[in-house]
Amino acid sequence: MAESIPRIRRAEDIEYEPLDAADGLSKGVLVNEAYGAPNIALRKFVLDAGATVPEHTNEIEHEQYVLSGEYVVGIEGEEYTVAAGDTIHIPAGAVHWYRNEGDEEGVFLCAVPTGDDEIELVE
Repeated sequence: MAESIPRIRRAEDIEYEPLDAADGLSKGVLVNEAYGAPNIALRKFVLDAGATVPEHTNEIEHEQYVLSGEYVVGIEGEEYTVAAGDTIHIPAGAVHWYRNEGDEEGVFLCAVPTGDDEIELVE
């Protein structure tokens, strides 16, 4: 394992890419193994106004912190409206989805264990 050293990444160095499976959702990787963090990946997501993310599962758990906006997150059949300052725990394997019914984008941080993660869309 490579030695972990302190690093700073500047906001202007973060690239955001749209996700294929979710129209209106983009992701920027803030920290992960490639940037010196061997255990945890921290990503920032932007959910556009009116955007939806289909039902899906991940092999790994998610911890999320809402930075701005308000949107609905569905987890295992329950719907929750979340807003800035709220935190969300999505267990590994839980069916979940997102819907932004508002006029503002929803922005959240998502921390996950590093390593592979298989995402499966729920039909």
